[in-house]
Amino acid sequence: MSAAKATFTCTECGWSTPKWVGRCGECQAWDTMQEGKPGGGRGLGTVRNVRAVAIVGSSAAKPITDVSTERVTAWSTQVGEFDRVLGGGLVPGAVVLLSGEPGVGKSTLLLEVAANTAKSGKRVLYVSGEESVGQIRLRAERTGAMSDNLFIASETDLSTVLGQIDAIAPELLVVDSVQTIAAAEIDGAAGMPSQIREVAANLIRVAKERALPVILVGHVTKDGNIAGPRALEHLVDVVCHFEGDRQTSLRFVRSMKNRFGPTDEVGCFEMTGEGIAEVADPSGLFLSRGDAPVSGTCVTVTVEGKRPLIAEVQALVVKSSTPQPRRVTNGVDSARVAMLLAVLERRAGLRVGDMDVYVSTVGGVRLTEPASDLAIALAIASAVQDKPIAHNLVAFGEISLAGEIRKVSNAKIRANEATRLGFIRSVDSGVGDLRAALSLGLNW
Repeated sequence: MSAAKATFTCTECGWSTPKWVGRCGECQAWDTMQEGKPGGGRGLGTVRNVRAVAIVGSSAAKPITDVSTERVTAWSTQVGEFDRVLGGGLVPGAVVLLSGEPGVGKSTLLLEVAANTAKSGKRVLYVSGEESVGQIRLRAERTGAMSDNLFIASETDLSTVLGQIDAIAPELLVVDSVQTIAAAEIDGAAGMPSQIREVAANLIRVAKERALPVILVGHVTKDGNIAGPRALEHLVDVVCHFEGDRQTSLRFVRSMKNRFGPTDEVGCFEMTGEGIAEVADPSGLFLSRGDAPVSGTCVTVTVEGKRPLIAEVQALVVKSSTPQPRRVTNGVDSARVAMLLAVLERRAGLRVGDMDVYVSTVGGVRLTEPASDLAIALAIASAVQDKPIAHNLVAFGEISLAGEIRKVSNAKIRANEATRLGFIRSVDSGVGDLRAALSLGLNW
């Protein structure tokens, strides 16, 4: 009998094949095929009988009405914007995964969370596999994140991290990052899918056994996805993404998954020389208001999660000196702007085909929802006609290819926010079509 040939198994989903391939045929992940023993793939091998175990003591199932919730009450991290995203705070035993681009400020934010929690009287263990304790101390001194209840360690071995937990008995654990921790019993370097699964599984087990909230930092790939196996996102309780443009100081924390609260909340922060600061009312960051009205500007209300934000759109239109006019955008979708230019020329009679058009937002905010269509169109029309829009006017609405103004979600929330900030006139879906909106906004 010939020797059994080895098979190659995907570390992400378990799909197997008798020869190596660069891309998994099941989950379409690249470079995840590892050589293993025959029968190691999903659907292969021997099915074994598993015997039932007698259930005794506290492990017995009980009616849901008899389960006490006293031990799972959320407590505040003393950072209000982070609590907002978490759904009120950290729940004992919860595991939070925070991801983000390199240099966006993940470590700064979590050091702030750890320090504020420690100042409230709780013992906090901050484990870093990327920085030395000296580097963490320097950053803590710069940001004012100093407390006797904050313990720091620089470790990359899982067993040592678990030993630190036993020795300190923290009430909050921060691991920065999960891709830098490795278990000696598992083959492969830190950051490999098998290592990440083992590290995450052990930390989650400790979190559940000790009712210890754990915050894990996760790296992202060049596509913006969390590095490592997708099983990591399924295992944790909360998945948050920390995002922001490096050219601006504003940062957002978004909840992608939350077992204890909503997933449509957004926390706003601002990076400063002293660290990271909460921004409870960020609307003023996206306005550039002068005393005299200027053509080519229009204010809109965008909604991030459940939070309405006032944002300003600016447009500049000049005669093109090239056969193919330029279309330059910043903070808005270029394809959307191209569509709006076509609608303006066809439905409203504005000649923009032979002009260079520049559209940008103020403060680095990105407008991705269709509700900003009307403000973009008004700003472009204002620049073409060289007629300024009134300071007290705000516009929001989606523009169809037929030139109609469609209703948008959270219209009442947008209107209330505009009224709170002193905008007494609004142009929205109630005006009907694009020509009527331009007439009202520019007094045609």
